[in-house]
Amino acid sequence: MEDPRIIAERILANMERVIIGKAEAVRLALVALMCQGHVLIEDVPGVGKTILARSLAKSIGCSFRRIQFTPDLLPTDVTGVSIYNQKSGDFEFREGPIMAQVVLADEINRATPKTQSALLESMDEAQVTVDGITHVLSQPFIVLATQNPIEYEGTFPLPEAELDRFLLRIELGYPTQTDEVLIMEAQQLTHPIDALEHVTDPNEIMGVQRAIKDIYVDPLIKQYIAAVAAATREHESVYLGASPRGSLALFRASQAWSLLDGRDFARPDDVKELALATLGHRIIISPAARVKDITPANIIEDCLARVPVPGARPGRPSEQPAR
Repeated sequence: MEDPRIIAERILANMERVIIGKAEAVRLALVALMCQGHVLIEDVPGVGKTILARSLAKSIGCSFRRIQFTPDLLPTDVTGVSIYNQKSGDFEFREGPIMAQVVLADEINRATPKTQSALLESMDEAQVTVDGITHVLSQPFIVLATQNPIEYEGTFPLPEAELDRFLLRIELGYPTQTDEVLIMEAQQLTHPIDALEHVTDPNEIMGVQRAIKDIYVDPLIKQYIAAVAAATREHESVYLGASPRGSLALFRASQAWSLLDGRDFARPDDVKELALATLGHRIIISPAARVKDITPANIIEDCLARVPVPGARPGRPSEQPAR
C-alpha cells in the first residue's frame, strides 16, 4: 500500500479545494475517519457542514446518504424496514440511508430520542439489527451529524450515551473576509464540489485505519491521557466528566494526528491539541458553573494546566519567575 501519510495529504488537499480556509476542521474530520470514529459538527447554518461531509465522501470514493432529521422521522426511516412480498411469501429488507458509507445526519437534535437512538448500534458496532436480523455495514463507515447550537425551539438535546459515541466535536465558524471573497469567486459559475473527484478508494482508507494503530504511544503519554480524563471527572465545575471511551478517543486521535504530521510516535502536544475536540462534548457542566458561563473549553484548559506534562522538568530556582 502507498504511504498512509501521502494518501491522507491527498485527501486533505482535495477537500480544501471546496472547504476554503478551514484546514483544521477538514483535518479533524479526516482524523475521525482514520480512527473509525464519528463527528458531531456543531455550528450555525450556512458555514459548510453539509459540504464538508459531501467533499469527504467524494474524495474517498464512498457512497453518501443524507438523513434530514425531523420530529416525525421514525427509526425505520433511518435503519430500514422489512416488507412482506406477496409473490415470494417472504419478508424483504429495504435498507435505510444508514447503510451508506458516509452518512450525514443533518440537524440530528430535531428528531425524537427514539429516532436518535436508531443510530447507536450502527455508530458503535457498524451494524444494524432489524426484526432480529443483523445487517453489517460497508466499510469504511462514518457518521457526520450536525446541529445548530443557537436554536433550541423544537429540538431534543442529544443524550449523553449518544454524545459519547462521537469521536470528535468540531466547529467550522465563519470564514474571514478574504476567505469569503474566495468562496464567492470559486462558486461564481458552478460549485467546486460538482467537479470534485475521488483521490483514493475504500480499500486504501481501511489500510490507513490499520496503519495508525502502529503509531507508538509511550506509556507516559497513555498515563497523561488518563490523567487528563480523570481531571475532568474531578473538576469542581463538572457534574459528569469524560468517560473511558473519551480517553480512548483521545488516544486514537493522537495516533492519527501524529501520522498526519509525518511522525511514527505521539507527543504530549498532540494530546493538548485534541483534548477539547475529543473530550469537550462528553463533559456535563454543573448548574452552578453554567450560571457563571463556564464552558467545556474553560474546563479542558484548566485540566491541562493542572496535569503535569510527561517529561517536563521543573525549572531551577534561578529560572523561576520573580514575584
